[in-house]
Amino acid sequence: MADTPRNAKNPESTRNTGDTDVSRTRKGDRPYDIVLFGATGFAGELTARYLAEHAPDDCRWALAGRNTEKLKQLRERLAHLRPGLGKLPLLTADATDPASLRAIAAEARVVATTVGPYIRYGTPLVAACAEEGTDYLDLSGEPEFADLMYLRHHDRARETGARLVHACGFDSVPHDLGARFTVEQLPEGVPLRVDGYVRTNARFSEGTFASTLTAFSRFDRMTRTARERRRAEPRPEGRAVHTPLDRDRRVPEVDAWAVPLPTIDPQIIGRSAAALERYGPDFRYRHYAAVKRFPVVAGGLAAVGVAFALAQHPTTRRLLSSRLAPGEGPDEARRARSWFRVRFVGEGGGRRVVTEVSGGDPGYDETAKILAEATLCLAHDDLPATSGQVTPAAAMGGPLTERLTRAGLGFRVLREGATG
Repeated sequence: MADTPRNAKNPESTRNTGDTDVSRTRKGDRPYDIVLFGATGFAGELTARYLAEHAPDDCRWALAGRNTEKLKQLRERLAHLRPGLGKLPLLTADATDPASLRAIAAEARVVATTVGPYIRYGTPLVAACAEEGTDYLDLSGEPEFADLMYLRHHDRARETGARLVHACGFDSVPHDLGARFTVEQLPEGVPLRVDGYVRTNARFSEGTFASTLTAFSRFDRMTRTARERRRAEPRPEGRAVHTPLDRDRRVPEVDAWAVPLPTIDPQIIGRSAAALERYGPDFRYRHYAAVKRFPVVAGGLAAVGVAFALAQHPTTRRLLSSRLAPGEGPDEARRARSWFRVRFVGEGGGRRVVTEVSGGDPGYDETAKILAEATLCLAHDDLPATSGQVTPAAAMGGPLTERLTRAGLGFRVLREGATG
């Protein structure tokens, strides 16, 4: 059970009012191992429930959000799962109040947030964690947000020792760790080629839908920010990494049409490859949706085109947003029927391997599981010495893969052999 912070008079709401530079304090001296921000939202509550059921007894954690009454109600529900959580600390913080975010960052070793769209609500918390030397995780699948946070806060996080890890849900952990798992089955020190094919029967999550609309409406700014990051970010010395966008094609390995997915996933994988020499001197990754029937491909592309056009205008964008509001989600029965599979085909050094990462409902249940396990991993596991903005594979790699395997996600080698 987490202890009440020493500087807090009221355990329901804490604020650091001192002038101490907490970034110089060892993280082990902080009151909390983990703070979950946005805990009363749909994804936040699923994550809180997972932590309630799986966090070790000695893990000191707290719930944070702007509505104390909702936090109390959530704590009551969690106490039914684990009676000792009836006194779980509650911290008041608002995404629009940088001082309150700085306070929770100062008191935690790790802060995980589910409050999006992140380009709208996420910047102050990243800034607070970078300043306080606090590890940070989110569920953002927003390329512009990740690029902007790199430009603004990577250098400061390097100075304070903070690890800023974006895309710690279905975007992009199964893909990032799956590509790493595939690379580890191939020879070292040779050029490697990996293609990933995503298949799921789940519907778009509300948070992903909102983030996608926001990205569509900010396409020009997103492009400019990506270009600025490319100019600022060092490239790996003596190594090359490529994440090209391919064309639609039929792929026998997955018995489906492969449709290029211009999501954040290949960008995350490319940055893992740039950070880790194990990916070889010349690494290429391509990312696709695997679709059984071509008419579905054509219909999906048309729908994306329509959504992109409608997102350019505030009135039609608001209309689309109202159809799927963030903070809501499908019921438990619908989630129980959902699944995902990501199949990877890798080649290099005369070897060829087909692997697969699989799990249940990607948008909600597995995303909450992944975020919670990644948070526990940063808080408790023996990890590589990294800081600044880092990817899940670079920050947590093998330990997080082991955690997720124990938690029920599948990491399997389906076929391997020589090429040709």
